[in-house]
Amino acid sequence: MNGVGNNSVAYVVIGDEEQGQRLDNFLIRCCKGVPKSHIYRILRSGEVRVNSKRVDATYRLRAGDNLRIPPIRIAERPQNEVDEAAKQRVDLPVIYEDEAMLVIDKPEGVAVHGGSGVSFGVIEALRRQRPQAKFLELAHRLDRETSGVLLVGKKRLALTALHDMFREHGAGADKRYLVLVKGRWMNNTQHVKLPLHKYLTEGGERRVSVDPQGKASHTVFRLLARWPEMSLLEAQLKTGRTHQIRVHLAHLGFPILGDEKYGDFALNKQLKRDGLKRMALHAWRMAFRHPLTASPLECVAPLPNGIGGYIAVVDTKLSREFTAENYGQILTAP
Repeated sequence: MNGVGNNSVAYVVIGDEEQGQRLDNFLIRCCKGVPKSHIYRILRSGEVRVNSKRVDATYRLRAGDNLRIPPIRIAERPQNEVDEAAKQRVDLPVIYEDEAMLVIDKPEGVAVHGGSGVSFGVIEALRRQRPQAKFLELAHRLDRETSGVLLVGKKRLALTALHDMFREHGAGADKRYLVLVKGRWMNNTQHVKLPLHKYLTEGGERRVSVDPQGKASHTVFRLLARWPEMSLLEAQLKTGRTHQIRVHLAHLGFPILGDEKYGDFALNKQLKRDGLKRMALHAWRMAFRHPLTASPLECVAPLPNGIGGYIAVVDTKLSREFTAENYGQILTAP
């Protein structure tokens, strides 16, 4: 947002793309580097005004609103640092695109946005690639270590509809992942309903654990293939909790191969020597209705070589104990 800075009051006229957004969310998105606590403090104090009046943080912006923003200290990264970082690893294959939304196949190892020590992410790279785009915002998130289907809104109305869809806890979108786990998974289909609780470690890192006081969480796992020491599963999210698949599997004793937060750390070192140099979790398919037209859509991101290649290596060394009927179809999906 141009004009917001340390030394002067900024005045912003709300356009069509910002219409309908909550005031607090608008300020959080635009004032990068400003702690949320500070945003809410200036809202409570009345320093932020809409049409010269005090409003609540939940106020929905309207086109034509005049927004007054007090001087704010913004800790921005140098633009040349962001630009140089965004030049790297910007291969973001497009799965689907129209005037309302963009679906890409996110590579592993790339954050969805900058922050927490990461100078840039997918959204910054997209904005740099598409300087003519007036609006590009993430509709949801994937962990940095996870690859696959990622939705981006190109219009405010579409983004709002996508956010509403993801809030339906699985009813609005059918999200499926492919995951390699340690051990011999035996059940063809297994529903896992374990409540999850978010917390911070002493070092300030975000973690999640199974806790009776946590939020309700539901994952459906389906067995696709099994070897003596490893299994390939499809994970269908019925809720969208942070690290849900990773924590459910680790709690059950089937940690994801290559998971550096919840996995088997000694095994991970051996896996790197054997050729698996990433976490084996991939968002491979999402079926949902178009946010504006309600037409059914299905977006598929093929299994990346980093996981598929390792499966091929295992197949040369170990005999497969189980293979689901759709195993080949999934592994060769375009």
